[in-house]
Amino acid sequence: MITLKSPREIKEMQKSGQILAGMHIGLRDIIKPGISSWEIEKFARKYFKEHDAIAEQIGFEGYKYATCVSVNDEICHGFPRKNLILKDRDLVKVDTVVNYHGAMSDSCWSYVVGKSTPEIDRLMEVTKNALYLGIEQAQVGNRIGDIGAAIQHYVEDENGYGDVREFIGHGIGPTMHESPNVPHYGEAGQGVRLKEGMTITIEPMVNIGGWEAEMDDPNGWTARTADGSLSCQYEHTIAITKDGPKILTSQDPERDKKYLLDD
Repeated sequence: MITLKSPREIKEMQKSGQILAGMHIGLRDIIKPGISSWEIEKFARKYFKEHDAIAEQIGFEGYKYATCVSVNDEICHGFPRKNLILKDRDLVKVDTVVNYHGAMSDSCWSYVVGKSTPEIDRLMEVTKNALYLGIEQAQVGNRIGDIGAAIQHYVEDENGYGDVREFIGHGIGPTMHESPNVPHYGEAGQGVRLKEGMTITIEPMVNIGGWEAEMDDPNGWTARTADGSLSCQYEHTIAITKDGPKILTSQDPERDKKYLLDD
């Protein structure tokens, strides 16, 4: 079922999103060579507790952690691990969901550890640009397919990367995963029509190689690129409003100026 949110509910989701964004900003000083990926989990749990928020992923379908920490060829749903020590040129994706007094927000961000490479920098730039091309299509009256088509054309046709099919965005609030599904591929003019009050995630996952994923990890959760290539992801929670799409998990008020809710 698709739920339409009131302006008050969207403002509450923005408060949740600001907490989530603050956690991601804090990780910029945490993620460095020599730490374990478990340090990311510890930081997130502490940050959410200090801000009176709940790490909603803990307990979801048996998942045990506040964060998903996926490294290099791991596309998504990587476990934070005490024995995984980060090193220069690792590409780390941190995905988490926050519940703040019943209001949900969901965001993934990518970080390069220590020294980067031109290959990693370009992948991160293309993935972030793809996110924003999708956000621009999240207008009242457009369709879900407009979001996916814009992302797929940019990722695959213009840049030659793989646009992951197996994992997609979704509606959010008052629960973590709701209708509608929001694929990052598809045909313009197809799918559910976007209405004022819908809240969705847009979260393209982009591989340097092919788009195919392997999901045979013994932990039952982690997905990897089928060809072993690097994968990147960025995700925002978005509200569909009469004034255009509004980012509820913004980390960059300058870049996101046109997408922010009016106070």
